[in-house]
Amino acid sequence: MNPGSPTPQAGILNQSSQPTPSIPNTELKSVAIRRPQQETPYQEQIDKTIAKATIEGKAQNTIKAFRHRLKQLSKVADLNNPNDVKNAIGYSKLSNSSKCSFALAYEWFTKANGLKWEKPRFKWNLTTPIIPTTDQVNKIISATTRKFATIFKLMTETGVEGEELHQTHRNQFEQTQSIISIKGLKGHGSANYKLKEPTANMLREYLTHYTQDYPFPQPKVMSEMWRRARNTASTNHNEPTLKTIPMKNLRNYSGAQFWYSFPDPIGVMRHLRHKRMETTMHYLRAITLDGDVQYDCKTAKTPEEITKLIELGYTLADTVGDAHLYRKRK
Repeated sequence: MNPGSPTPQAGILNQSSQPTPSIPNTELKSVAIRRPQQETPYQEQIDKTIAKATIEGKAQNTIKAFRHRLKQLSKVADLNNPNDVKNAIGYSKLSNSSKCSFALAYEWFTKANGLKWEKPRFKWNLTTPIIPTTDQVNKIISATTRKFATIFKLMTETGVEGEELHQTHRNQFEQTQSIISIKGLKGHGSANYKLKEPTANMLREYLTHYTQDYPFPQPKVMSEMWRRARNTASTNHNEPTLKTIPMKNLRNYSGAQFWYSFPDPIGVMRHLRHKRMETTMHYLRAITLDGDVQYDCKTAKTPEEITKLIELGYTLADTVGDAHLYRKRK
């Protein structure tokens, strides 16, 4: 590292794998003293990086993450010295997944500022997706307002993420056919979804109340309302586990519901708008290993009864005489 660059011992990227020079007690005591915030020494270069990411269409959340991580790196390494940055990231106490995110942010920094470096690779395993049950999802949705119940129902049917829904124009919902078009972000593809009639009616009502061109709130607002709803539902039903279900798991739930109604990996891939089958299989591992599945069962005889059950997500399980037995995962 350059003698004049900040040391990796100060800040979020703390070294652990390599021995570090001893620091006098006077220096250690000074670290705890609160000091006025100083301007980031690489501000102009970081701004240049953010501008490049914005021009190339990166999502706002990704851009914010880049800025935050680059500021953290600037406190412990010389951003103009790629080897210094690589050492700071590699010797840190962060998890490998976090190291990858810092390396990605710095990769954009090097591209924007004409620096050469070899991006390090850190192996890490994706955690198994958590798939909530229908009963859990319904309890949480029933504990929120009509506005956000509509939003969360859209997420359960389409697997849309918060930012994707936030950027959905009102004209992307074709009301006559109940089809909503979702433009993919974060590497997802785009797709059209035929909504079930109850959900389509909720969306029509929503759009009459919220007349903006982009009527859906920011993901941060959605997440906050989801947390409030799950906490309320947890209290009302005395189920502490409801507090552990994040909003992002509605996407997992949507993929699982599609699988149970149509167990085809390619179909799930298209439903979740994945571009690689490996990503879909990561979700399917959680779905197929779900052992004790419970179902709601219904009987239908007339075409009207059958149509209604299909619209509610029930699938045909058996036929006994003139009665059709339908089921849906709880």
